[in-house]
Amino acid sequence: MSRTVEDGPGRSARGRRSSLPAAVQATTGVPFLIRAMAICIFFFPSSMVFKPIGAAGTVPMILAVVVFGLWVCSSIFGLHDPLRVRHPGRLAVGVLFLATSASYVALYAGITGGSTEVARASGDRWMILLLASSGIVIALGEVVRTMDDAIVFIRALLAGAMFCCLVAAVQFFFHFNPMEWFRIAMPGFDYNGGDTPFQSRGALLRVAGSTFHSIELAVVSAMLLPLSIWRVIYDRHRPLILRLLGPSLLIFAIASTVSRSGILGLITGLAMFIPLLPRTPRLWALLAAPLVLGALFLGVPGLVSTLTSTVTSSDSDPSITTRTNNFPRVEAMVSDRPWLGLGPGNYVADSAIHILDNQYLNAAVTQGLVGLVAITVYLVLPGVSNIMAARSTRDPQLRSLAGAVGAGAIVAGVCSLTFDSMSFPVFALTYPVLVGLGGAVWLMIRNETKSAVRDESYLSLPVPNVGAGRPPKGEGPWIR
Repeated sequence: MSRTVEDGPGRSARGRRSSLPAAVQATTGVPFLIRAMAICIFFFPSSMVFKPIGAAGTVPMILAVVVFGLWVCSSIFGLHDPLRVRHPGRLAVGVLFLATSASYVALYAGITGGSTEVARASGDRWMILLLASSGIVIALGEVVRTMDDAIVFIRALLAGAMFCCLVAAVQFFFHFNPMEWFRIAMPGFDYNGGDTPFQSRGALLRVAGSTFHSIELAVVSAMLLPLSIWRVIYDRHRPLILRLLGPSLLIFAIASTVSRSGILGLITGLAMFIPLLPRTPRLWALLAAPLVLGALFLGVPGLVSTLTSTVTSSDSDPSITTRTNNFPRVEAMVSDRPWLGLGPGNYVADSAIHILDNQYLNAAVTQGLVGLVAITVYLVLPGVSNIMAARSTRDPQLRSLAGAVGAGAIVAGVCSLTFDSMSFPVFALTYPVLVGLGGAVWLMIRNETKSAVRDESYLSLPVPNVGAGRPPKGEGPWIR
């Protein structure tokens, strides 16, 4: 896809958003490795792991760690300046990394107690996840520089999500799990278990697609729905039917899970995103929403009654009472180890009723109050910063993109109150994708603001004759 080059007043908005020199802009884009990683989050089952690595050895996790390793190596050898790109997403993941590292060191030093082989293995998995998340956030913030880059990457991300939703449709209508074929088609990988493709709820069978659990499918679908709607409006180089298929499948996936978390995420995401759309798309979205939901309810027998009983259930519902009954236990565990907790990933429920379906409570237990503050920053700051940035740009396409990414991130933060989100591998890698993409969009808006200020004084300032030259050291691409 072509991109325009920054060239004085009257330059196009697309070219203006890149902070790199024109010579570099013409040769950079979103690398294949980054796009493949986004697709693999949904394509390869997280229950299949590379045995020498263990539970963290899934295909997308390995690719994300490789990306982080490439970034570190390029920084060590001076191929780029690792501090040149700054955005709230990097700050958020950095805070979480520092807090987790402190709890991890305390675990290995025996300060937190319970430093067993199993506990240390859980801590190792968490650190690998954070390395992978850091690689995703950093890479996307640096390689997505223009609107063209963003569209190319979003296509790859949503292609993986559509695959996941198609798997969910097969599971829902045929009661068959296609992901079982991957156990045969992935030599060198072992089945690690933990996935729950089917669960009964009311008159329906809940499905999980290619994720671990139906709640994870519902929340991740709600996180990506705003981006999918944004693509329908602005990705004019793809057929309209193909673009409309994305949000249709995501809405179906949310409904097929019969999940309160999915409904909460759907309402939260649309409430954040729709007001940031341009006037005409906003009106179409408001008109289309009841029609789509009506068609969905009529097309899936038993959906209305099951969802109604799920949403309106009283405190006698076991899934609600087990959550509220855990509060005294959490308070006691945090009081025992208040600052750094039990160690990263080291809360193991001894029964189903003791599962902490709340990521913030889980962080307080495993990483203490320090970890609770860090996970709150990680799950709240990126979304809020993108929504605020969206209100400061005059470009409707860029504003709605920032709103879509910010809305998806806020959905993740809100729904983490209803399940231990970071324990689910697809969510744990999809969220940093939104954080990194949000950082790239945040930088586009910042550069647009700076360019607007430069344009106002452009005619009154002398233009230095610097010649063709070469890109300054540290501003070249670190990955192709």
